[in-house]
Amino acid sequence: MSDDFAQRLTLALKALSMSRGRLASEMGVDKSLVGRWASGSVRPSAHNLERLTHFLAKKRPGLTLLDWDRSLPEFATLFGVAAVAEAKARHGTGLSRALREMVRNAVDADLTAYEGFWRTTHASVFQPGCFCQQHGIIRIEDDELHFELGADGIRYGGSMSPVEGQVFAIASDSVRQVPSFLILNVVPMPKIVLMDGILIAASSSLRIPSAYSIIFERVADLSGHRAADEAHAANLMQRPEFVHDDDVAEVVRQHLLRDFGPKAADEGGEMMLTAALTPRLAQIMALSRMAQDSPVNGLSLVSSQSGLPSGQHLQG
Repeated sequence: MSDDFAQRLTLALKALSMSRGRLASEMGVDKSLVGRWASGSVRPSAHNLERLTHFLAKKRPGLTLLDWDRSLPEFATLFGVAAVAEAKARHGTGLSRALREMVRNAVDADLTAYEGFWRTTHASVFQPGCFCQQHGIIRIEDDELHFELGADGIRYGGSMSPVEGQVFAIASDSVRQVPSFLILNVVPMPKIVLMDGILIAASSSLRIPSAYSIIFERVADLSGHRAADEAHAANLMQRPEFVHDDDVAEVVRQHLLRDFGPKAADEGGEMMLTAALTPRLAQIMALSRMAQDSPVNGLSLVSSQSGLPSGQHLQG
């Protein structure tokens, strides 16, 4: 089966005007499984691939298991969308061409400073009193910075653009395919070890826009072996998402759970949720340096273990 299976499945569903939810319902599988097929994080088993092919063949007669190994243009032709596929390839996706060029010209030159394994921490929208963590990887692909993070097997990721001490990112998850947006501050160092900022997403089932603080923490360097790095990232992304607030350092809780609004402003605080570079980020950086100097080697703002192989923790 081709490595581009996810693209072929997405193309087929669009050509048939079929949602992932409908496909899952008619096949009798969980919607999240179809989401993972379409994101490329999981490939169908031989049994499910046969069922999927049989189901699609009812709507596109003649489709066989062998067709999944066709080139993307050939596969598109089977569904009568070759012209659409070619236009998409010419014009790209996401940002407009003018905006992409503007961002590309402003992006910081040394993207390698961001490459590594990372962990994010933010307050849970659904479970008050808990925090969420995702683990994953940031690396350079096609001269651009890309990231993929996840927990409990659910992934999200996208592109990152570091510009003058900040990182701007657009992401989507592997299940709902709803975009989210991040603006992160960066502490300038030869190797970036910590970023913090604001995540904006439609977090609930009703897609109500929400904004909340988030911390990105480097937990290890890449090995330089792509297959090994991908396997390790996939293993990290299977880790549980929820972390109780008692397992999160006090300075991190204070940073992520800040009062704001009219009452806070009357008391000298902030009217709106913001992510100023200082003093909070400097305080967290100081804490991380203390952690590096402690008997427990490595950067660890959260007391739970990163699950990294021995020797992979960030060195000072």
